[in-house]
Amino acid sequence: MPDPAVPPTPPVRLSALLAREDLALRRIAGPDDPAAVVHWVHTSEMADPYPYLLGGELLLTAGVHIPDAAGSDGGPPCSSEAESLGDYFDDYVARIVAAGGAALGFGVAPVHDTVPRALVAACETHGLPLLEVPPQTTFSGVARAVWQLMAQARLAELRRVTEAQRSLTAAASRPDPVPSVLRQLAQRLGGRAVLYGPEGAEIAGAGRNPGEEASSALAGLAGVVRPTGDGPAGPPHPTSATDTVAGTHLAAYALGAGHGFVLGVATPERAPGDHTVASVAAVLLSLLTGEQQSGTGTARSSALVRLLLGAPPEEVAPLLGGRRWVVVHARPDGQGPADAVAASALGAALGSALVDPAGDVVRVLVPAERAPAPLPGWTLGVSAAAAPEDWPAADTQAARALARARATRTPLLRHGPRPALADLVPPGEAAAHARALLSPVTAHPALTETLRTWLSLHGSWDRTAVALSVHRNTVRQRITRCATLLETDLEDPDVRMELWFALRHI
Repeated sequence: MPDPAVPPTPPVRLSALLAREDLALRRIAGPDDPAAVVHWVHTSEMADPYPYLLGGELLLTAGVHIPDAAGSDGGPPCSSEAESLGDYFDDYVARIVAAGGAALGFGVAPVHDTVPRALVAACETHGLPLLEVPPQTTFSGVARAVWQLMAQARLAELRRVTEAQRSLTAAASRPDPVPSVLRQLAQRLGGRAVLYGPEGAEIAGAGRNPGEEASSALAGLAGVVRPTGDGPAGPPHPTSATDTVAGTHLAAYALGAGHGFVLGVATPERAPGDHTVASVAAVLLSLLTGEQQSGTGTARSSALVRLLLGAPPEEVAPLLGGRRWVVVHARPDGQGPADAVAASALGAALGSALVDPAGDVVRVLVPAERAPAPLPGWTLGVSAAAAPEDWPAADTQAARALARARATRTPLLRHGPRPALADLVPPGEAAAHARALLSPVTAHPALTETLRTWLSLHGSWDRTAVALSVHRNTVRQRITRCATLLETDLEDPDVRMELWFALRHI
């Protein structure tokens, strides 16, 4: 049997067509398979329709091709005629099945008053669904109903794919992007999604376990699409592969170009749009894992960012063409620091590969023209645009902006420099005054930072505690200690203003 030429439209379930009351179709033979589908409709009165079928059709006929021995004179055929008709219908139905026909619709009237019993028997024998088309239902009406159902199915599929794409993209921007994408994919497909590493081990998974046999087969299918060390002369590997094991539909998708990561999907059934949804997830996972094949990508980016933020700017500025940049400090909203994959995903969302995931805060160096926007699951502090020689200062600005953002529960805060009264004082004189005024507390970095944060948050104990990740009583104790060492009244607004200006110069 030739493979059916599947059209670019979703199939229509035969049960949905039978459910149309306006058509009044009735299945009178063949299997009652809920999964049976129709890809298109074809009308033919040829005695052998095989050459004209592509597969998947609902073939409609009024029986014009049936020999006169069918009883066109009104009386039943004799035994020899009945045997001859049996052979005719058996060959006729066998050819339809061989061509891949999905079902046969027989129109009652004007040629025949009933569906020939020999045709019913042949369809039962060959397992071909046989539908009785009543006199009031035209073949064009049946075809129109199929196209309407296809259009509805296509619209539903497009809506499903669009919604899945949005949810997968949102998942990719979360602090835990890879597990989030896998969870969303498994939920959308109603099965299990697995990410396999370059060595074939399961790195992460989500969704219902399909069973030991299907899980083992899925891991094996992933090996089919994973590049090996064959080199240029080795056999090419497919980018995707599918299989069915123990009633479970399996699919594997290679991620990226030679990275070795593979996405595996196992679902109890394969619905229209599943491949498109899985392909969207594969593209997102390719971006998320592209820099993670053995961790060298993240380590390289981290080393470069640390060089740029700590080494003499004149040594590294020529590498970046002298553009202006902003420094972004980011913390995930959930518990714990972000892992390397989440940090890389953050960098991709901000449009930069210069990511430093060390510690609780992820630092990203972003070109100034790519203005960072709030990201779900992250709190961001953004510096002012800075030339290479000002990157260390921009790093400090971003840290302070992040502290204020966390204290005020704002997704993103930017440092916004502007002309101020402090600019009227020469920097050297301002620095000398700051050192003299603050010398009692500068020997204690914790006191200095607490005083700076407390003043920036207008004396709020709670928000300062959140920004510094300490208890509010600790904040009170430190501020009281600052007031004692400075021998001043911190409730006086003039004192606060003078201290704030001084803190900007140390």
